[in-house]
Amino acid sequence: MKHSKQIITAMIAVLVVSVTMGAISATPNATAQEVTPFPSREKVISVTGTATSSVEPDLVNISFGVEIQEKTAKDALTANSELMSKVIDSIKQVGITDSEISTSQFNIYPVYDNYQEPVTGKYTQELVGYRVSNIINVKTEKLDSVASIIDSAVSAGVNRVDSVFFSLSPEVYSKLKDDLLEKAILNAQSKAGKALSPLNYKIIGVKEISLSEFSMPYPTPMYDMAYGTMEKSAVQTPIFSSDQDVSTSANVVFLIGSN
Repeated sequence: MKHSKQIITAMIAVLVVSVTMGAISATPNATAQEVTPFPSREKVISVTGTATSSVEPDLVNISFGVEIQEKTAKDALTANSELMSKVIDSIKQVGITDSEISTSQFNIYPVYDNYQEPVTGKYTQELVGYRVSNIINVKTEKLDSVASIIDSAVSAGVNRVDSVFFSLSPEVYSKLKDDLLEKAILNAQSKAGKALSPLNYKIIGVKEISLSEFSMPYPTPMYDMAYGTMEKSAVQTPIFSSDQDVSTSANVVFLIGSN
């Protein structure tokens, strides 16, 4: 029995030695198969493509209103409200609806007169009244009615026109964005192809695309009249729209390979 235990112990010792030697002999092979810490880098080219389109605006924004000054705030508000009611009725007669009208500004503020006292020489403020300003904004696609809107409003009592500017409706803007985005990416692809051609390289894929914000011209007022300078005119006010340039860009990183 004791002899049998010795034989078993010897066999286990031989097996352990064999496994250990096998592990040691396998180590060089594992080291040889390790991935190099500096793999060959992928070849890329980064190109920015641009696209611009000139489009006719389909929306007009008109900002105008009434300013009234009276001795008391109540009198100024009453007079202003009466005139504004006439103004809104007048522009509705030329086709403007309630959904196209919104309040832009409404203010009531005191008006002071400054004078210098002859004896002391001190400057003093004296309350002389209150001014009420009510400015509305008309946003409409009726571009042909701009002159009629302004003329009818002034005839009804408007004594302040802040601005008239043309822009794009959300529907037109959304469609334009899609078209320009595609053109900008195709422009980047074309530039990359022309740059790679003499180098015997070609585009084999896309690694990254970065899109920029769309650039539109800031609305420029095309009509501006200050308080107290308006008079009814027998000639229709000439207002003209002009095309707007909208642009965008896209930076594309292309994967490249040799021909």
